[in-house]
Amino acid sequence: MVAYPTETFYGLGVDAFDEAALERLRAVNGRGEKAISMLIDGQAMLARLCTEVPPRAAELMRRHWPGALTIALPARAGLPAALVSDGFVAVRQSPHPTARALVTRFGGPVTTTSANRAGEPPSTTGAAVVAALGSACHLLDGGATTGGAPSTLVRVRGDTVEILRRGAIELA
Repeated sequence: MVAYPTETFYGLGVDAFDEAALERLRAVNGRGEKAISMLIDGQAMLARLCTEVPPRAAELMRRHWPGALTIALPARAGLPAALVSDGFVAVRQSPHPTARALVTRFGGPVTTTSANRAGEPPSTTGAAVVAALGSACHLLDGGATTGGAPSTLVRVRGDTVEILRRGAIELA
């Protein structure tokens, strides 16, 4: 498990397909049963997670990726349950150079839940990650993040875009 900076806060990353790592992540940050979102790098990784990308979702990706927009899309069968909520999986592509390098070098989707304990403020520095999580994870210290609002989370069903969490990206 590694904590790394993103365009908003520090995230906690594990191999999105490793069920034991996903359980450890949940134990460390205490997020309970909420689905865990992922960072991806490109269409090949997206195809490993989603059955389809509706045209409206593709349009949002073109306009806001890389960026702080997480999009929930129909999940492929067989994904770890920790990644799926109501048949959807949440993904985004980060513009932060450290986050992008991590996903690219790893070669697969990496989780991106915030690097803090559930209910605590999100971490904006490496020091805040260490204060919140101690030695529970490795740290890729990329300096301070911008903080502010988390990524905006939307679910796309056909032409319908449902805002699940308002955040850094303003959508009409």
